[in-house]
Amino acid sequence: MTTDLLTYSLTVFTGFFAIMNPIANTPIFLGLVGDKDQLTKKRIAKKSTLTAFLIVVSFIFLGKFIFELFGITIPAFKITGGILIFYVGFEMLMSKKSNIHNQDDHNTTDDSIAISPLAIPLLAGPGTIVTAMNNVTGGSYIHIAIVVAIFALMIFLTYLAFTFSDKIVKKIGNNLILVIGKIMGLILAIMGTGMVIEGIKIAFGLS
Repeated sequence: MTTDLLTYSLTVFTGFFAIMNPIANTPIFLGLVGDKDQLTKKRIAKKSTLTAFLIVVSFIFLGKFIFELFGITIPAFKITGGILIFYVGFEMLMSKKSNIHNQDDHNTTDDSIAISPLAIPLLAGPGTIVTAMNNVTGGSYIHIAIVVAIFALMIFLTYLAFTFSDKIVKKIGNNLILVIGKIMGLILAIMGTGMVIEGIKIAFGLS
C-alpha cells in the first residue's frame, strides 16, 4: 500500500512538473515583469501562484460534479485530455509557444499580469487542470489529498522560481532552460499517449 502510494505520488509530481515546469516558465515571467522592482515581482508571483492554486483545487474537488452535470464519461475525459496533453508536449518539443499555455496579451497593470497570462493559462491552463482531474478520477480521498499536496508543492516551487527569476536565468542560461523544456515536452507527449490508451481500454473493457 505504501509503495503504491509512493509510486502514485511520484507519477503525480512528474505530471505536474512537466506541465507547469517552473524552470522553463521563469523566462516568461521575467519577460512580463522584467522592468519592475523586486517587491512588485514578489507580489505578482504570490498573486499568480495563489490564484492558480485556487482554480485547480476547485476543479479537483468539483470534478465529479462537473462530470455529472455535463454527462462526461471517464473514458471520454481520458482520451480528450490525453490528446490535449500530447498536443502541449508536442509543441514544446517543436520549440513552439503553446497556444494553450501562452498568450500575447501583455497587460501593463500588476493585477492583470498576475491573473492573465500568468495564473491563467500559464499555470492553471487546461493542461494543468486535465492533469489534476485525471489523477483524482476514480481515486480515494487519500489520492485526492496527495494530488492537492503535490500541487501545493509545485505552486510553492513556482513561486520561488518566479521570485528568484533573475538569478535562475542568469545561472542556468537560456540554452539549458530550452533543453529542459524539450525533455518535459517529451514526457508530456508520452503521458498524453498513455491517457489515450487508458481511455480506450476503459471504453472497450480491455484488460
